[in-house]
Amino acid sequence: MRANRSSLFLVNSVAGRMARHPRFRTDEIVPQSGIYRVRHRKHRLPHEVTLLRDNTFPRCAKCKDAVVFELLQAAKNETDMTEFSTRIYLYELPVIDDEKDIAV
Repeated sequence: MRANRSSLFLVNSVAGRMARHPRFRTDEIVPQSGIYRVRHRKHRLPHEVTLLRDNTFPRCAKCKDAVVFELLQAAKNETDMTEFSTRIYLYELPVIDDEKDIAV
């Protein structure tokens, strides 16, 4: 009787496929307009924010510079901005206290 051969085999990963999103910190220049995931050190769960290229990554009103940003979705047509387009600048992430909202 023959022994069963193992069906396990080695798979080589493709470079870049498993790569993580680049991380950015407060006061760095936003390299590309898009939606960024924001991770705070302790006080808040991750959330998303839309940032525009050439602005600086904002600080948090509560944890200051202890925030990390990751690009999730880049803007497709940044050239659609005209001189009459409205631009909103985010200088600081507001503190959102979930406990106060629940208590109300």
